[in-house]
Amino acid sequence: DIEGFAALVKRMALRLQAFGRELAETDLPNSPLATSNLLNTHCTKREIMKEDITGALGQGRKILEDIREPVRRDPDSSLNPDQLENLATVHRLLSQLNESSTAFDDFWVQHHNKLEMCLKLRQFEHNFQQVWEELEQATTRVTAFSHVGMSPTHTEHLLRELSSQEEKACELLDRSRVLVVEAEGLIYSCEFADDSVKMKCGELQKARETLPQQLQTKKDLLLQAMELHQRLQSVCKWCDDGIYMLASQPLDRCQSQEGAESALQELEGYLETADERQEWDVDAIWREYESVLNEELKEQVKRVFEKRSLLQEMFEKRRVSLKKLAAKQTRPVQPVAPTPEAIKSPPSSPALRNREKTSATKDPERSSDHNEVDSEQNGGSSRTASVSDEEENLAVLRRHVMNELLETERAYVEELQCVLQGYAAEMENPAMAPLIPTVLQNKKDVLFGNMQEIYHFHKTTFLRELETYTDCPELVGRCFLERMGDLQIYEKYCHNKPRSESLWRQCSDCAFFQECQKKLEHKLGLDSYLLKPVQRITKYQLLLKELIKYSKGREGSVELQAALSSLLGILKAVNDSMHLIAITGYEGNLGDLGRLLMQGSFSVWAEHKRGHVKMMELARFKPMQRHLFLHEKAVLFCKRREESGEGYEKAPSYSFKQELSMKAIGITEHAKGDTKKFEIWSSSRDEVYTVQAASEEIKTIWVREIRKLLTGQLEACRGPPQDHHRAGMMWVADHSQHCSDTDGVVLVLVCVVLVWTVRDDSSPAAAQCSVGPLVLHQWAQDAARGMLPTGRCPQDAAHRMLPTGPYGWIVLIGG
Repeated sequence: DIEGFAALVKRMALRLQAFGRELAETDLPNSPLATSNLLNTHCTKREIMKEDITGALGQGRKILEDIREPVRRDPDSSLNPDQLENLATVHRLLSQLNESSTAFDDFWVQHHNKLEMCLKLRQFEHNFQQVWEELEQATTRVTAFSHVGMSPTHTEHLLRELSSQEEKACELLDRSRVLVVEAEGLIYSCEFADDSVKMKCGELQKARETLPQQLQTKKDLLLQAMELHQRLQSVCKWCDDGIYMLASQPLDRCQSQEGAESALQELEGYLETADERQEWDVDAIWREYESVLNEELKEQVKRVFEKRSLLQEMFEKRRVSLKKLAAKQTRPVQPVAPTPEAIKSPPSSPALRNREKTSATKDPERSSDHNEVDSEQNGGSSRTASVSDEEENLAVLRRHVMNELLETERAYVEELQCVLQGYAAEMENPAMAPLIPTVLQNKKDVLFGNMQEIYHFHKTTFLRELETYTDCPELVGRCFLERMGDLQIYEKYCHNKPRSESLWRQCSDCAFFQECQKKLEHKLGLDSYLLKPVQRITKYQLLLKELIKYSKGREGSVELQAALSSLLGILKAVNDSMHLIAITGYEGNLGDLGRLLMQGSFSVWAEHKRGHVKMMELARFKPMQRHLFLHEKAVLFCKRREESGEGYEKAPSYSFKQELSMKAIGITEHAKGDTKKFEIWSSSRDEVYTVQAASEEIKTIWVREIRKLLTGQLEACRGPPQDHHRAGMMWVADHSQHCSDTDGVVLVLVCVVLVWTVRDDSSPAAAQCSVGPLVLHQWAQDAARGMLPTGRCPQDAAHRMLPTGPYGWIVLIGG
């Protein structure tokens, strides 16, 4: 046992020596995770080693007890020399093992402390790297942060964003402060902490001082920009109020002295409210706000000062005019003393007195004529002043409308940018991904449509071109005409709006939208901003109408009217297409029907014939409500369904019921019983639809459009035009059918199209009627088979007529 214990002590000593060498030669890791893993590994090995040492010590003590066992049993006995030698040997081995264990424990404490300090150092380096990267990002954001907003709203938005950045920076600075404290502790406690820790500590200290300074500088600049915007806004409001005041002064009141004095007092009273705003000059602005003035803001300042100068000039002209009108128009009276000769003259003869009387009666007439001329001159100058004031007022109103157009356009561009950056861009932000519901994922194009395309067009093109017409608002119609093709991008946005509205309603309460709205500090939700493009495209036509009203007879008025018509055409096309995409149940391709020309709701009576039997006779007494869609190639009859839901979900839907090809129909322009009715019928009148419009005007528009389509189809398939005019008839002599009658005469079928006025005593007046090419073909076949009765044309014996019922005549020309 003693020899085995000695061998065990020797092995334990070798193991301790090897483990100590392993610990001493271990390289310190460069990452917190590796250091932590190494520390855990070494602690585990040390625990195993300690358990083995404890076991060896226990074995040695057990041997000692066995050697002392005889003495323990018999206290009077004693150990022999061999036993004493064995006892001494075991004591020596135990002592060696204890010394080795104690030495290892001391070495382990140093190694463990070293690893723990290394772990703290690596954790500091890791945390420092994270904080430093975030500090650099924050510094970059602050450096790139715009210190100038292009409007008060934009500047307020920037200030809110800067406040958000400041809150994040405060949290970051608190973390850096904790790191600095840790770094100082490492410098004093860690013997192997090199100079890099001191450098990192210094960098953190510097960043903690620099970042708040940058934030404060940006904040001061934004506040200064906000102050400038508020002052500019105050001047603009004063100018706008002045323009309205000038425009609202009634010119008829100003023609009287009292009215002119009252208007002059109002004008001078308003000028007194100018206070410091009139003392502003451009040079003072450049000096005071030099740090925030970029090129765009300088242009704004120039426009405001130009507006103020223009208003001052207008005020001065109006004041001069009012002062002239307010001045009393009194003619000077010059007293003339009688001459002595006139007093002393002798009485005159009757003839002389008559001549003097005649002269005296003529003098007042000349005086009266002179007074009338003076009054006419004064009246002419007043009328000239009145006309001048009226032109001035119209110019003021035009400029005001143009200013409204530009200001609302700039605000519109800013709102689109805010939505795209605050919502659309955030949908691709990985940090916001957990907040996006499943139904919204990868649906950015559905939610926002082509808003990005609309924003790019207005930001880079349309706004800049509109600004070039600031000084000549009556010519802005040219800009709209040139960009009318680009404005059609709104059709795509409006087509997508129902899908966007539906998607929004599915996830409007999700945390993602709430968080975005909170960051932007918007009072309204995203749905209000998604409606902005629809509101904007309808706003243009209102502004154009205002400009047309104030630009009558001026250069550019024709372009304004053309621009309004084109814009209304876009709005109509958008509205029509919104109805068109709501059609359900149509199995074909709506695109094959050609362009949608018109759509509207009507009352419809349907009559279907099978030979001489009329089906659905009772349907003629009960109209059906149908929504008609007139395409280039067909007419669709649909049933309007009930509206439900909210917003765009309230848009009606239409169930497809009937399709009539334009080639196979005819129309009767005037149906019996009501001037608001007309008929649409198929060939041979097997199907007749009596259509009643809401008004006679709507009916006329529809009939004219259908007639135009039918006429165009006939003209497209006829040959060289032939001149056949008889008794007010207009004939289309192309789509003809050659045949022989019972007398062997070759007949050429000619159909009366549009309007004809054939009348005689034996036949009723022909109704106004238009037909398509297939109807002509059917009539030609019926005439060839002798199915239509013939008559004689009353105006020309060489022509015969086939009465085709209440809708017209077929005229036969003998060959």
